[in-house]
Amino acid sequence: KVRHLKTAEETNTLREALMRGLPWTVTSVEEKPFTQRPAPPFTTSTLQQEANRKFGFSAERTMQVAQRLFQGVDIGGGDLEGLISYHRTDSTTLSDKALGEAGRAVRDMYGDDYYRGPRQYQTKVRNAQEAHEAIRPTDLFRRPEQVGRRLGEDHRRLYELIWRRTVASEMESAALDQVAVDVASSDRRTVLHATGSTIAFDGFLRLYREDRDDPIDDDEEGRALPPVVDGDAVRRGEVKPEQHFTQPPPRYSEASLVKRLEELGIGRPSTYASILQVLQDRDYVRLEKRRFTPEDRGRLVTAFLEGFFRRYVEYDFTAKLEDQLDEISGGRVDWKAVLRDFWQAFSEAVANTKDLTITQVIDALDADLGPHFFPARDDGSDPRRCPSCGEGRLGLKLGKFGAFIGCSRYPECRYTRRLGIENGDSEAAALEAARTIGVDPASGEIVSLRKGPYGLYLQLGEGAEGIKPKRVSLPRDVDAQTIDLDMALKLLALPRAVGPHPETGEMIAAGLGRFGPYLKLGHKYKSLGSTHDLLTIGLNRAVDVLAQPGSGRRAATPAGPTREIGTHPEDGKPVIAGVGRYGPYVKHGSIYANLSKGRAIEEVTLDEAVALIAERIERKSAKSPRKGKAKPGKTRRLETGMLVEKSPVKKPAKSKRKAPAPAADDVA
Repeated sequence: KVRHLKTAEETNTLREALMRGLPWTVTSVEEKPFTQRPAPPFTTSTLQQEANRKFGFSAERTMQVAQRLFQGVDIGGGDLEGLISYHRTDSTTLSDKALGEAGRAVRDMYGDDYYRGPRQYQTKVRNAQEAHEAIRPTDLFRRPEQVGRRLGEDHRRLYELIWRRTVASEMESAALDQVAVDVASSDRRTVLHATGSTIAFDGFLRLYREDRDDPIDDDEEGRALPPVVDGDAVRRGEVKPEQHFTQPPPRYSEASLVKRLEELGIGRPSTYASILQVLQDRDYVRLEKRRFTPEDRGRLVTAFLEGFFRRYVEYDFTAKLEDQLDEISGGRVDWKAVLRDFWQAFSEAVANTKDLTITQVIDALDADLGPHFFPARDDGSDPRRCPSCGEGRLGLKLGKFGAFIGCSRYPECRYTRRLGIENGDSEAAALEAARTIGVDPASGEIVSLRKGPYGLYLQLGEGAEGIKPKRVSLPRDVDAQTIDLDMALKLLALPRAVGPHPETGEMIAAGLGRFGPYLKLGHKYKSLGSTHDLLTIGLNRAVDVLAQPGSGRRAATPAGPTREIGTHPEDGKPVIAGVGRYGPYVKHGSIYANLSKGRAIEEVTLDEAVALIAERIERKSAKSPRKGKAKPGKTRRLETGMLVEKSPVKKPAKSKRKAPAPAADDVA
């Protein structure tokens, strides 16, 4: 009788009994023979499944490698022909040539006991077209060890997998015994029971063993046991008490999802890889530890389609449509009738949906996804109650940045959070509403930490009518849970003046930008490593950091000195002379004009600089044709680049009279 241990006390009692130094013997052995047949040759889906199980290849990666093996282009020097047959197929049939080669290969490697004649397989896939034979090597005598040295690692592994599967599919079945063994202590107070299997004849298992999507630890047929007989003495090994919990069915991997698509008749062999890739590219799912986990965006799209287009997302819709297409190709159904039936139902579904308001759609999705986004709480409180105002009801909302969770009392209550399951331990959940950090002693305004569409930020006060309050994004290296008033005020005071540069006299500023902390000197920026450096860096170190070369192509040529000559007479913007990597120059806005080599920027006058810039604009405009049409009533001066008014020029009206036909003499 099998006894299930339910408590730690029972487990420890049994462990103490097993640890006693009593001898153990085999008291019972029951064997039931069974036969395990080899798997058929690869189809597209089974190749994708097995490559994912054994190598971790995605479906797309498997198809890319198989394409190269099929083409035989630029593999190992470019002199190998196609190594495998066509790799987009749902057939398990092998040609007579392949069957003969497989039989000879098996006898040569393992002898006649491992080959009893050719095997033929039938495809069990629904709506299989079987336009091609199974995926196999084009020459089974071209063994992996012979061509593997000339292939890349991925190509070598996939070719060997296809070769082994093809040859093993023609080998003799494996003979195994399902075994149940009882082992008892000498006093017969404790009896242990084990189940598994022993191999009587390995057959095809000598060459190839198919992996499983979800191997189970206590699988009776899969667990191998040593051969034993009644009365055999056994030695007790280490005793480890382990607790096991009943687990829900595992989420789909790429292999198991492809298998399920094939079973349901969804898609074709050529579409499995693209289906899986689209799911990830559109963020409907994410791949974690080789398992697909649904994203909230995917749940939202699925709920919408199931709510308003249920017929077209049912599992058997594709399979039924395939059946109709087969009927059309066989001449048993009129194709116009099939199209008419499809379009009438589809256009009606679209018409019923396009008249819905956004509110109606959101309400339907909110009702469908409510149990997911607002799961029941252990304390029995309402999961939809707004944590900010305590009166509003949380629900699904739609904004310019996508869907989110918001309060029904908007705009009185502006509580929002990301679309997802509420997690009380997460940082985002703890900071959904504004959190007061302290009061600014200078202004008396409240300093608060808030969460916006782009992340967490600090805010000073609430601002006046028409005036936004002072805000600054919270740097990534600052802990939102431990930030204090002193640091918050320092961040809100950015950018700060570090001090004047000792050579140029320009003020060095430290600030926080979209790419992180930085130093600024004139038109030059330099990144800082951390927010701590931003708030504490002094003048001496700032000068050293600014003097260091940057990264990229221009790092070898640091920026030279610059000086402002004056303002441009047209727009009043500054005209600057400087020295760059290509020599001295003058600059106005985004227009650069080179000076002669060796020319000192202190000698350049404003009139000379304006003339050079105007010449540069004229050459640039003449070199590249103007794109598009100018706006009516406006044109651009070449010398300054400024827009000025100009009267539109009327083009003469075209004559509608056709030109006379040429005379015969003229044609000749």
